[in-house]
Amino acid sequence: MASQAIEVEKKYDIGPDAEVPALAEIPGVTRVGEPHVDTLEAVYFDTQSHTLASRDITLRRRTGGVDAGWHLKLTAEGPGFDEESGDAAGGSGSEPRRRRELHAPLGQPGVVPDSLLAHVLAYLRGEDAAPVVRLKTQRTTYALYGEDGVHLADLADDRVSAELLGAAGGAGDAAAPEGEARTRQWREWELELVHGSPELFPAAEEILAAAGALPAKHGSKLAKVLALPARESGAAAGPKSPGKKGPVSDLLTAYLAEQISEILAHDPGVRLEEPEAVHDLRSATRRARSALAAYRRLYSAVAGRRLRDELKWLGRVLGTPRDAEVMLARLRGHTAELHPGLASAVKDRLDDELGNRLNTAYRKLQKALLSERYFRLLDDLEAFRDHPPVRPEGAAPARKAAVKLVAKAAKRLERAARTAKRTHRGAEHETALHQVRKDAKRLRHVAESVEPVHGKHATKIATAARRQQQILGDFHDSVVARDLLAKLAAAPDVPEAVASAYVTLHTRQVQLAADAEVDYWKERKKSRKVLRGKVI
Repeated sequence: MASQAIEVEKKYDIGPDAEVPALAEIPGVTRVGEPHVDTLEAVYFDTQSHTLASRDITLRRRTGGVDAGWHLKLTAEGPGFDEESGDAAGGSGSEPRRRRELHAPLGQPGVVPDSLLAHVLAYLRGEDAAPVVRLKTQRTTYALYGEDGVHLADLADDRVSAELLGAAGGAGDAAAPEGEARTRQWREWELELVHGSPELFPAAEEILAAAGALPAKHGSKLAKVLALPARESGAAAGPKSPGKKGPVSDLLTAYLAEQISEILAHDPGVRLEEPEAVHDLRSATRRARSALAAYRRLYSAVAGRRLRDELKWLGRVLGTPRDAEVMLARLRGHTAELHPGLASAVKDRLDDELGNRLNTAYRKLQKALLSERYFRLLDDLEAFRDHPPVRPEGAAPARKAAVKLVAKAAKRLERAARTAKRTHRGAEHETALHQVRKDAKRLRHVAESVEPVHGKHATKIATAARRQQQILGDFHDSVVARDLLAKLAAAPDVPEAVASAYVTLHTRQVQLAADAEVDYWKERKKSRKVLRGKVI
């Protein structure tokens, strides 16, 4: 497993003959350690078209220094990044950059460790990552200390020699004058926090600027040597924030962008079998599909339908292991209510039955996440986000059009609830309640998507719909568990005591389903004013 840390740093362009200033004069710095010199050599991996670098992601294998090994640096758009913990990363500029850095042992020179590769497969999309750049750096590090000897930060004075490798010329060669060498040299400074606070950066600004340091024009050494423009070396800007007077199409574009980010964020967790990753990826997939369905009349029918169909496929692939995972956890919990001696035997049988389902489904999911179909879906989602096929209706003012979208979803939910109330007990009734759950989920997602223009009113609707969805989710899980237990109890090879325990658990699920339905009708009555009145 890769270790990880949050890197907070700021880079500066500096002339070859500049002198390092008196760093102890930086406010808050009381002492500067003796300079330490390291010789570093790093090989950067990417595709020929610089797929990773264009997203401000760097993957390298570095020797020399205290942290020799494989390093993967991810932007604020990257998987698992806690955006509340700091500033979003940018390609260049005056703000410090905060990125998540994953580290793995040196291993083999040309073999990217699986623990790091899992984090970039959704970006590589079937392409191979190969060496594109070799950097040799002579680094002189100055440790900055504050009161009580706290190690605040390090200033690294880097003299860099870079070489393009193989067919890595790509954007770099295209941007360079004809005949220019595939090597270049430069000098830069990096001020990186250790235990200090971000206030150190503005405190150091005047002293470093006086020495000739300017905010770096590129976000990384790799972007600099590849000559990627600043707008490409940082994370994609994404769609603009929807405004009340802007077009309603902006609402879907922004919401879809959030779900794409979530899909890319949780993809590595599924590959690495991290807890809740399948659930999180499935939720983002469902949100994207719900929103595309609700806004479908505003966009090209062909493009929207294809995306919905492919998201449905992905949701189904994710749903099989997730459902087995939920059912196993549910029944394990209820098994604990049985007599201890019997509970163990029942638990073992459930683990065999559902554990095998879970493992088989997970293998199919892993295969799907490596398929061309999945990678094409990611491409199509990003293409829709970046160049949405909007119809004229999508130009309607967002605030007014959003009201209609939410009202339509609310009416759909109300119709489903009335249908469920009219149906008789049994499979028909359970199917009707399951439809209510799906329609509550759609209303929730539509309400979430219009929050930028309707704020707390939309949030109130989303919350009410979510409560109904969750209660009916418990109802559905009880029904599925009930049917599974009935099937297991009827199997010919089940010992009588175990079969009796299955019947006990079956009865428990029947009661839980009945309780959940009562809770639903109470919740529906309580939220009726929100969902049936003036919707927004």
